[in-house]
Amino acid sequence: MQVSQLDLAAVWLTLELASMTTALLLVVGTPIAWWLARTRSFMKGPVGAIVALPLVLPPTVLGFYLLVLMGPNGPVGQLTGSLGLGTLPFTFAGLVVGSTIYSMPFVVQPLQNAFEAIGERPLEAAATLRAGAWDRFVTIALPLARPGFVTAAILGFAHTVGEFGIVLMIGGNIPGRTRTVSVQIFNHVEGMEYAQAHWLAGGMVLFSFFVLLTLYSCGRFKPGLQ
Repeated sequence: MQVSQLDLAAVWLTLELASMTTALLLVVGTPIAWWLARTRSFMKGPVGAIVALPLVLPPTVLGFYLLVLMGPNGPVGQLTGSLGLGTLPFTFAGLVVGSTIYSMPFVVQPLQNAFEAIGERPLEAAATLRAGAWDRFVTIALPLARPGFVTAAILGFAHTVGEFGIVLMIGGNIPGRTRTVSVQIFNHVEGMEYAQAHWLAGGMVLFSFFVLLTLYSCGRFKPGLQ
């Protein structure tokens, strides 16, 4: 069977989306996870619940409200429009924003667990040596939390690769711009092109298996997010 250019374009766009989303999630999610792991504020519960919302919300619900916010009449859409950036829905940038929000708990929660597992003693010992807050975070917390970063990066990347509902709601189905592997599989099934659907779906199954195999083999993954 000859692989179509549309299939290859969908694979490449999916990998690009997952890479950019994972990098952005690690940058945004690390301070959030650190704050959740360290704070005693009454806001810890509400913030943690907001971060975890994508775990229970249907993708269509989240996608709908993101469309409203980022559309021409929404606050985000009006802001990006006033900056000359246009609106984000049905663009690759919009996919990145939506994927970042939708995959947030898959990065923040492993990082939070890793930071909490460090405990107070290493940080207190560093403080007695006059290490500042930033030094303690960079030289103590980050190295000790490295397994959590590996798990977060793998889960964030894999979850973004497998997204369907949020991608279809925000990005639509534009070849070469917003059509990911999951959407392309849907197109093949809708068109009764089962051979092409098997090629992409089988690749997704193998990818998911090897992601989980890697996590289980490294002892860094437990069923369910905590």
